[in-house]
Amino acid sequence: MGRTSSAVYNINYHIVWCPKYRKQVLEGKVKEFVEDQIQTIAATKGWEVLELQVMPDHIHLFISAPPSDSPTGIVKVLKGVTALRLFKKHPELKGEYWGGHIWSPSYYVGTAGHVSAETIRKYIENQKTDSSPQQVGGSSR
Repeated sequence: MGRTSSAVYNINYHIVWCPKYRKQVLEGKVKEFVEDQIQTIAATKGWEVLELQVMPDHIHLFISAPPSDSPTGIVKVLKGVTALRLFKKHPELKGEYWGGHIWSPSYYVGTAGHVSAETIRKYIENQKTDSSPQQVGGSSR
């Protein structure tokens, strides 16, 4: 449970996003850098990363945020800041993407309360062995 000065909340989002063209660039040092940046950004914003898996061609994030932060705002911050920092740290990536945008403009977001939180955690953890992005429950995206 999270707390602000005026609210107690249990708001959790399962967010999935991909690099443009589904390129498998999130490996090695790039993967480590993205993981670190997501954790850093979340801590700065007061969000709690509940689970994170950076796969070669997509990211699964389970995050808790206060009610004042919209899912769209969270995604914009994470994608925007990580892209800027990635291109600064790894300028070689900029040449691989038309227009200098690393992330696909689309994303998936689902909400979870207390009951389904453990299901999402296990699902994201299992991404280590199954790299195909599917929604919780087994249906394809």
